Amino acid sequence: MIPLQLTFPEVPQWVRIFTQVAQVLTAVVGLLIAYTAYKGYRRNDSRPMFFIALGFGLAIGLPFVLVVPLVLVESALFATLITVVSEGATLVGLGCILYALRL
Repeated sequence: MIPLQLTFPEVPQWVRIFTQVAQVLTAVVGLLIAYTAYKGYRRNDSRPMFFIALGFGLAIGLPFVLVVPLVLVESALFATLITVVSEGATLVGLGCILYALRL
């Protein structure tokens, strides 16, 4: 056993499929929340609803969309860049949601 092992042990195929389906469902639900919050912003001209919509879009939607180019392009530098952008979008999105809750 190597300390701080970076590779995951072999997991059954059904666990991988379940994880991927759960991630897709999470992205769909997150984008539905963002869309509903945006509709609430447009209807009521509510600034907090705008930041909630933006936050969910950045925290859940953008990382999900960025997986597509990550899978298509096999470059270590590009993978690193996409990972940094994805994690940064998640942090900024959560910050937007926190800001909206503070308003």
